[in-house]
Amino acid sequence: MKNSSRFRQVLIGSTLTWMVLLALIPYLILFGASFLEQGEQTLVQSGWTLANYQHLLSPAIFSMALDSIGLAGVAALLCLLGGYPFAYILAQAPAKTQPLLLLLVMIPFWTNSLIRTYALVMMLKADGICNTLLLSLGLIDTPMHLMYTPVAVFIGLVYTLLPFMILPLYAALKAVDPRLLEASRDLGANRVNTFFRITVPLTIPGIIAGTMLVFLPALGMFYVADVLGGARSMLLGNYIRDQFLIYRNIPMGSAASVTMTVAMGLLLLLYYLAGRRLGKESLQ
Repeated sequence: MKNSSRFRQVLIGSTLTWMVLLALIPYLILFGASFLEQGEQTLVQSGWTLANYQHLLSPAIFSMALDSIGLAGVAALLCLLGGYPFAYILAQAPAKTQPLLLLLVMIPFWTNSLIRTYALVMMLKADGICNTLLLSLGLIDTPMHLMYTPVAVFIGLVYTLLPFMILPLYAALKAVDPRLLEASRDLGANRVNTFFRITVPLTIPGIIAGTMLVFLPALGMFYVADVLGGARSMLLGNYIRDQFLIYRNIPMGSAASVTMTVAMGLLLLLYYLAGRRLGKESLQ
């Protein structure tokens, strides 16, 4: 018992130390830098100011934020529309088949997402796999212009983030009590009514979780917009990257990062409150 307790203390202590050193302290430095000014000879210079946060309220930045939210929202919706049927089929599949299907969902995680994004270039470019296949089948006469369009960005985001939608939905669908579905059918409801009146309401926590897991990363995946959308897709993630790496404006990039983190934290808080409310309603 003593060894087990000591191991637990070491494990918890090492985890807390890792979080403090690699998460909390860097974020506090970032937060402090957001109130400083950009230096001419140095990255930052002393002098507390709110100008960085005031600049984020400018019409250009506000419009960019709305574009980012819209893109992330559409990506989350597309992932939901594509992921729910797959998760439903996965949950209804025979027990022997489910591990194989789950493996197919998890395989993309074994490869870096940036490498997978560049792989999409080989598929979407004018002489890529998609256009070559469509031309050979006679479905199109000239290659489609897919690269450096919003469509390519959506394809990249959905391809990268779809597993984050499928897994919570699968967990929620597996938790649905089959006796409720049998009772619905016994009461005369067909499959469609049972699905929309029983299955979907009971899987709302999974829908919310999957939406958050897709929406939040989509806000900051600047490399997808860079590689597939080109310079036409300037989003919040791209803006923060440029402030740090191109313009060397550490205070401005820090302010944008802090604002984006706070916004994500508020969304996670709403998700937590929604989950608690749904949990209380299910107990009544």
